[in-house]
Amino acid sequence: MKGLIVGVANDQSLAWGVAKALKARGVDLAITYQNAKAEPHVRPLAEEIGADIIMPLDVSKPEEMSALFGCIKQKWGKLDFMLHAVAFAPRGDLHGRVVDSSPEGFAMAMDISCHSLIRMVREAEPLMEGSGSIVTLTFYGSEKVVPCYGIMGPVKAALESSVRYLAAELGEKGIRVNALSAGPVRTRAASGLAGLDRLIDDALTVSPIKELVTNEQVGNMAAFLMSPEAKYVTGQTIYVDSGYSIAA
Repeated sequence: MKGLIVGVANDQSLAWGVAKALKARGVDLAITYQNAKAEPHVRPLAEEIGADIIMPLDVSKPEEMSALFGCIKQKWGKLDFMLHAVAFAPRGDLHGRVVDSSPEGFAMAMDISCHSLIRMVREAEPLMEGSGSIVTLTFYGSEKVVPCYGIMGPVKAALESSVRYLAAELGEKGIRVNALSAGPVRTRAASGLAGLDRLIDDALTVSPIKELVTNEQVGNMAAFLMSPEAKYVTGQTIYVDSGYSIAA
């Protein structure tokens, strides 16, 4: 099995939890880092689990995406699964009201957090002959108003809708597309939210299990969705949130 993990930032990343879970299952991995600044934090992790391919990928740069998938095609000739764990919004737009968001900030958030999945799927499709599994990461703020989540709410809603349409279009080829909705976790990406502490307190108070989700738990669920056992699961948003999303 050959898989691509996009979105590892450090050892607290949900994407790192997925990478570890898959490596434990004997999967060969390709891992990307965003840029030269991120490389010192990501490369040692990738080397630790013996990643076959370690390459830069800024999803806003078409040439880097083409180079990555070209390398995968040359080295492996196929791709069995892919994780998309990329999200971004400019700080000013993220911390402000949705009604006040700038056209440029909203467009950037949508491009990097949502349309990048579509571009990656387009590149992966010819490498997934007969079967494949694609997983992206989302959050409960896509369907309910979560204080401080701002424009990422509409953006993640678009991401989840894209998952459904991609699943419908690629199902006949045996390619499955799903989203994992994780509860609040102290990751580098989440640290940009002004009310992260409040979200975490709410999760501990409200969720039935009364425990915060770990990147290991997210990794285990992603590994399941990428396995043959989940062959008939596609177009879904799966919650790994200690039950946070069912609470009033």
